[in-house]
Amino acid sequence: MAFNSNFSRAGTQAGIGSLDAGLRAYMCRVFNWMAIGLVITGLVAYGVAETELRALFFHVAELPSGALVLRPTFLGGVSIFAPLAFVMILSFGVNRLSRSAVQAIFLLFSATMGASMASLLLSYTGVSVARTFFISAATFAGMSLWGYTTGANLLRLGSFLFMGLIGIMIAMVVNIFVQSSPLTTLVSLIGVALFTMLAAYDTQRIKITYQQYATYAGPDDVARLSIYDALTMYLNFVNLFQFLIQFTGVRSGNND
Repeated sequence: MAFNSNFSRAGTQAGIGSLDAGLRAYMCRVFNWMAIGLVITGLVAYGVAETELRALFFHVAELPSGALVLRPTFLGGVSIFAPLAFVMILSFGVNRLSRSAVQAIFLLFSATMGASMASLLLSYTGVSVARTFFISAATFAGMSLWGYTTGANLLRLGSFLFMGLIGIMIAMVVNIFVQSSPLTTLVSLIGVALFTMLAAYDTQRIKITYQQYATYAGPDDVARLSIYDALTMYLNFVNLFQFLIQFTGVRSGNND
């Protein structure tokens, strides 16, 4: 009996160790794809903002103060809405598309996001964009690490966070018409708090989902799921950055 008990315990420990190693590898894969997406977005944004490509995406006018007024061209409008189409395709087709197709769509999504985010490089000084990026990265990394290691059940916050997302989207649509500066500030403040918390929430959700999914999923299934999870974390980071720059960014034409 003692031998059987020890053998069973050893087998259980080996299984746990294998799962832990698989989880670490999976989380690395998710964040590596997220990082690749961010690099592509940054390179495309810089290429559009700093080269002749800018004229294809934006009509740029400079005010006497030195500030830039941007109006998207037709192609610029497409670049603004195209990422949403890619997100929908990945969300609903992640289990139907091939592994290579999912990866290609994610890379195309990252590139179109770069084209749409070039407006930030034109609207804000390079120093303030870099500063906001590092603040966002530090905040995101800290919250993600907490979400991975904490014993608290963050999944209970799912309904609250989802309602927050719906509320902030409605407020942003309303603000398109009312153009209220106080509402803009409030939306940005809530957005920073919301996507900071989502960094922790989604990290824990990904961890728990993998632990449940890994026992029966095949390599291609895991690879496709890692892209979808990378997309989720990418969106959390980009939205955190975009809301945070409303507070830390310095408009072009102003002094730092």
